[in-house]
Amino acid sequence: MRILHTSDWHLGRTLHKVDLHEHQAAFLDWLVDLVTERQVDVVVIPGDVYDRAVPAVTSVKLLDSALARLAGTGATVVLTSGNHDSPERLGFGRGLMRAGIHLLTDVPGIEHPVSVEDEHGEVLFFGLPYLEPDRVRTELVADGEPPLARSHEAVTRAALERVRERAAAHPGARTVVLAHTFVTGGEASDSERDLSVGGVDSVPAGVLSGIDYLALGHLHGCQDLTRTVGAPAWYSGSPLAFSFSERTHRKSVLLVELGAPGSASGEGAEVTVERIETPVPRRLTELRGTLEQILAQSEKHGSDWVKAIVTDPVRPAHLQEQLREGFPHLLLTEYAPEGREAREGTPVVRREANPLEVMDQFLADVTGGAPTSAEHDVIERAYRHVRRQQEAS
Repeated sequence: MRILHTSDWHLGRTLHKVDLHEHQAAFLDWLVDLVTERQVDVVVIPGDVYDRAVPAVTSVKLLDSALARLAGTGATVVLTSGNHDSPERLGFGRGLMRAGIHLLTDVPGIEHPVSVEDEHGEVLFFGLPYLEPDRVRTELVADGEPPLARSHEAVTRAALERVRERAAAHPGARTVVLAHTFVTGGEASDSERDLSVGGVDSVPAGVLSGIDYLALGHLHGCQDLTRTVGAPAWYSGSPLAFSFSERTHRKSVLLVELGAPGSASGEGAEVTVERIETPVPRRLTELRGTLEQILAQSEKHGSDWVKAIVTDPVRPAHLQEQLREGFPHLLLTEYAPEGREAREGTPVVRREANPLEVMDQFLADVTGGAPTSAEHDVIERAYRHVRRQQEAS
């Protein structure tokens, strides 16, 4: 069976106020073509399809179109909710969904896998939506039993016990679990939302063993946790970068070949995973140096999304204007002067101090250099104008 694993689309997301809708639509066009070209049997999407619980209408329409086209390829689509999605809103109308689209967004759905047949028999696809401990620790126990511990480990362990019990009723069936969670050993980036509960945000890898393939969502970097988990386990990562911490990521989707069932001794099915890199709409580049050094790289990086860290000891005049002239897609600017002496404490401004001297000192502190005569003249004229207005009133 050929499975396409992708996650964390975050439809509706922006990148430092840049709307990514156009690029997300282009990715989905590419994805539908890939599913057709590679004759994918099942597409699995473990959560964070939307970027927020109440998505924009444009994002809803984009998802609706993508799911319809994926179903039109003949592939089965299995989708769970993540910590950014609202499980109620994402799962609304799932009973009316067209054939081939399965939204597994709630706790009861954990015990109702999607069954898909191939030449080797049955494959059960279980969906573990994002399990918020405070919300589901009572849902995952029988009536009258005390709530589970307030942790991601406790609720995930309980959910997987249900998965294993259900799978045991299907002898010989292979199991694929979609789980939106942070597995210990995974590498995070700056753009994932913190999942901490009681100071702990991850699930120990051993909790997730015993599955033929674990399709993980939440972390935005593509990574293989098979050795850590003890069974085939991957994060596909997000198809686009959502922060400069992801600028070195190779954004990918995963094509998983699931072979015949394993032996009775407990070995899992044979699994091979192929990483397929997604289209890059625009590179993310971080440049550090003096303004002159950064601008010298405009020919090479002029079409990139750029974060500029400017290190001139004195803040250059018209910094933003000069950077934007060289880098039309500049997103972030940081001023981090090098070679300036660190100030031990905040200067104290006394009531009797000369206001012009205070303003000169402030400008020197901000820019790293004493005001020029022209700058001092501007400050003095502004000060005199304000004084005249105060005296007139």
